[in-house]
Amino acid sequence: MKTKLTLTIEKSVIEKAKEFAGNSGKSLSEMVERFLEKEISEAELQQANIPEEFKGLFGSVNLPAELNEKEAIREILSQKHAE
Repeated sequence: MKTKLTLTIEKSVIEKAKEFAGNSGKSLSEMVERFLEKEISEAELQQANIPEEFKGLFGSVNLPAELNEKEAIREILSQKHAE
């Protein structure tokens, strides 16, 4: 069942998205739906790979959006091996 959804998005983004959708022969609704399905699917797959004993911890820590995990790991390892 399809349901209407109202989103608030920058006008320039909407204009570019409509043009992109038109050029690809799809509606903007189809593109948004496919994007959301892909994101949800990837998140579910990621969640499925987490051991059961850790699933309860998921989302309990709020990390900064700008955190670079690979760089943080490198820094921790370099500090560990410097000792």
